[in-house]
Amino acid sequence: MKKKVVVGMSGGVDSSVAAMLLKEQGYDVIGVTMQIWQDEEEAAKEANGGCCGLSAVDDARRVAQRLEIPYYVMNFKKEFKCHVMDYFVAEYLRGHTPNPCIACNRYVKWESLLQRSLEIGADYISTGHYARIDRLPNGRFAIRNSVTAAKDQTYALYNLTQEQLAHTLMPVGEYTKDEIRAMAGEAGLPVAHKPDSQEICFVPDNDYASFIDREAGEKVPGPGNFVTEDGRILGRHKGITHYTLGQRRGLELPMGERVFVTAIRPETNEVVIGSNQELFTDKVLCDHVNYMTVEDLTEPTRVLAKIRYNHKGEYGTLTKQPDGKVLCTFDAPVRAATPGQAMVFYQDEHVLGGGTIIL
Repeated sequence: MKKKVVVGMSGGVDSSVAAMLLKEQGYDVIGVTMQIWQDEEEAAKEANGGCCGLSAVDDARRVAQRLEIPYYVMNFKKEFKCHVMDYFVAEYLRGHTPNPCIACNRYVKWESLLQRSLEIGADYISTGHYARIDRLPNGRFAIRNSVTAAKDQTYALYNLTQEQLAHTLMPVGEYTKDEIRAMAGEAGLPVAHKPDSQEICFVPDNDYASFIDREAGEKVPGPGNFVTEDGRILGRHKGITHYTLGQRRGLELPMGERVFVTAIRPETNEVVIGSNQELFTDKVLCDHVNYMTVEDLTEPTRVLAKIRYNHKGEYGTLTKQPDGKVLCTFDAPVRAATPGQAMVFYQDEHVLGGGTIIL
């Protein structure tokens, strides 16, 4: 009997080709588009290229028809609101800068979709992510870099569990983006030349502060003081949700030199301003750590660590702290390690694990 796989189809070229490749490999493929937004935001979704809107459903359905596979739409609005949108707002109110795509991957695209897929008899789920999964000699599953560094998406997948990885297929990671588009074109898939979505899906205009204002209302802190590290007041800011660590533009401070946000203090409603040099550190601490290649960290371990999605990575040594947090001591200082973002650890091509930066 064929193994059954549910492919999360976003209406884009990557997930469409994933479905095609898995069918060619002999799997019983079912296409599913995840409804994750509230209906009143439909116009905004469409303005973002339809990544989560009606056009995404139309595109995914046309691909499924072309591939002759069953296709369904599943409602995950409740899960997305709780684990992604509410989390996004809460983190900004804490003075952090979250990565909503990582939360969506862990709790919606995998935890929720996988649970429903297993309930309907599927053996696996699959997406169009540029990453690979290996079963290591120690029996554990680990994410491995895709063949193309330009599209590698392993950073955003570091917190998947062993159970989730055991039920996941990632066929796109074996190809470059050009190869994926070429395959889609040769197969006559209607999304072969569809552009990629570039923004956070639920904030299509990139105006995070306005989104948070709408969602959090009176909970949003008002204007406060720009201050130096030692507390000297420099001026007034618009509210901490307008700023992130390392920001230079939009400060509107006549300092006579380039200055940056070096810290955000929600407890006093202050945004700390300093020099670029003050943004560098050789020690970064993280919590909520998830391990892939190992069950736990038992001794100091050399890794290449990335502190944001587009960070090239820096070598350092991981040390587990008595409270379970992990400290990375870098060989060379890294810039703007931002609370709320992920720090992901690599050994060779595999993701050892990662966690959430706290300082």
